[in-house]
Amino acid sequence: MDFSVWKNIEFAHPAYFGLLVLVPVMIYWHYAKQQKKQVAMDMSSLQGLKGLPVSWKVRFRPLLLILRLLAFSALVVALARPQTSNTSESIDSEGIDIVLGIDISGSMLAEDLQPNRLEAAKKVANDFVDRRISDRIGLVIFSGESFTQCPITTDHAVLKNQIAAIKSGMLQDGTAIGMGLATAVDRLRNSKAKSKVIILLTDGVNNVGLIDPLTALEIAKAFKTRVYTVGVGTVGKAPFPMTMPDGSIQMAMQDVQLDEPLMKKISTETGGKYFRATNNRDLENIYGEIDKLEKTKVEITSYKRFAEHFFPFAMLALACMLLEVVLRYTIFRSLP
Repeated sequence: MDFSVWKNIEFAHPAYFGLLVLVPVMIYWHYAKQQKKQVAMDMSSLQGLKGLPVSWKVRFRPLLLILRLLAFSALVVALARPQTSNTSESIDSEGIDIVLGIDISGSMLAEDLQPNRLEAAKKVANDFVDRRISDRIGLVIFSGESFTQCPITTDHAVLKNQIAAIKSGMLQDGTAIGMGLATAVDRLRNSKAKSKVIILLTDGVNNVGLIDPLTALEIAKAFKTRVYTVGVGTVGKAPFPMTMPDGSIQMAMQDVQLDEPLMKKISTETGGKYFRATNNRDLENIYGEIDKLEKTKVEITSYKRFAEHFFPFAMLALACMLLEVVLRYTIFRSLP
């Protein structure tokens, strides 16, 4: 028997331990019965009996009581049904496939969000991934062209590494919203998920690219893809880093250009929603709201298996009872 299992033992019927209060009753009843069997004799003195040897049978007669008590106690433990359990879970997830589309154009280095728009977008994207435990998520980046940084995957550690690797200048500069959306839809084209979602984040106006945003919108609708659009940037002017002729970087205030009508049209016609983030807190709240809107259905079924350990105690009780009977009617038979 492996005694290590007793570290996590449970009892199915612990109420049976109440029977152990009968142990002192059994002891009292035994010795009371022995007193009644003793024969009284009148003797003038016991001095002559002190030297008489005591039979070993008399000395070991209490062994019968010990065996009976041990059998009774083992039987009580067996009735309480000691057992260990093993719990397993079956997780049935109705997951959502999501693609994060992030603008990495030069304007994303503007510092109206801290430390800049791109780094703020990367942070909230990381936090969003951490909350979507059972979903497949991919990453598409775009500026003057678009690129799949990470296909949809459940390996969120790899995805987060790819998010961390994003930097402005990886692609030709510009803002190709149409190509970014089209590439994101292409990532979801063969998805079998019941819900397909794109979160498209940009801070500009479509000014380059081979695919018009309205064409990309029709593609998204054709593949039943819901698009949440996020416009980043303050209202008015924002500080942009400018490279000077001597190579130094200076901040210059420039107008924030954001095609909100286009962003609203894309989200509305695909069943999504448009958001505007003018600061870090806004951006965090937006991704938090999208997380609530796109809830994943997860069903967890628990299975608990029990292993019974009463058998050794039942066998011990039986062995003690048999041994008591054998000893009582053989070795200790001649004793009262």
